[in-house]
Parts: sequence; C-alpha cells; structure tokens
Amino acid sequence: MKFVPTHISDVVIIEPRVFEDARGFFFESYRSDLFSGAGIDAKFVQDNHSASQQNVLRGLHYQIRQPQGKLVRVIFGEIFDIAVDIRRSSATFGQWVGINLSSENKKQLWIPPGFAHGFYVLSEKAEVVYKATDYYAPEWDRSLLWNDPQIAIDWPLINGAAPELSAKDINAKTLSSAELFD
Repeated sequence: MKFVPTHISDVVIIEPRVFEDARGFFFESYRSDLFSGAGIDAKFVQDNHSASQQNVLRGLHYQIRQPQGKLVRVIFGEIFDIAVDIRRSSATFGQWVGINLSSENKKQLWIPPGFAHGFYVLSEKAEVVYKATDYYAPEWDRSLLWNDPQIAIDWPLINGAAPELSAKDINAKTLSSAELFD
C-alpha cells in the first residue's frame, strides 16, 4: 500500500497494491500493521455501505460527540469525496480535500475524527463502503451546508445542475453557524 499525504496532513489517500490477471483482481483494502506504520492507528467499530444515483450529494456530515474517523472507498461507480477540517484550533480549519474515488482506481481516503465528510456521485450509480472509528449516534449527527461560500468546495456538478439532497442536507448549517470542534 502507498499512503499519499494531502495538503491537510491528517487526511491521507491510500493506494492499494492491486494484483490483476485474466481471472480478475485482488488487493488488501485494510491491514492494521501497514496503517499503523503510516501513522493511522484507528480502531474500526462499524462498517457502512450506501448506494446512490448520479447527481446525489451526501453530506457534509459529522458527529459533534463520538466523532468518527472514516476509511472510505467505492466498490461500484465513481464519486467525488470530500473531507472538511472543522477543528477550530487547527491551522487548516475550514479547508477541504477532494478526490475522485472509484471502483476502477481502488483508492481510499482516510478522514480522521474532527472532519466533515461528504460525496457527490459522478457515475450513473455508485456504492460506497466505509469503516468508522465510532458508532453512529443520531443525537450528535450534524451537517454542514454543501455549498457554503466560506468553505468554497469546487464540486464537479454534472452539467452545472443542482445536486439531489436529503432534507437534512438542504437544512444544513454554514461553517460560521454550526456547532463544531474546538
């Protein structure tokens, strides 16, 4: 595995070593000793799997208590995946990292606790799986506005069309009005 740093040092792109032949492919998507060696000492307690249609935008989600670190990958299709630093004391507060994750490139994104996470579906359909470091706690679940001008994410919207959002994401808070981490 190759661990590629981003401009926000805590967010890491993981590129697996893929073995392919006429029968298909094999790769390790997670190996504790390699992750620890790269400085990611996460204990995962929950796996999640979502399926979405093209133009769906999920996020930007986080939990104000029981914050979740997430190891995100795509097993079908392609998404534009986002991590936003929402730690007020961080030098990179309000900054974001975005990467295309797909079943074809097999890359993963490590998003540590203290970040909001979201993604936009680029392919006709996409299935996303991710490991989480804490349990989902609906009472602590929060959402940042996907198009907050203070964050200024450059979403690759298809034909410039407005994305399909959940009611929760339509009513999300801006960075300046949201409950965040210190």
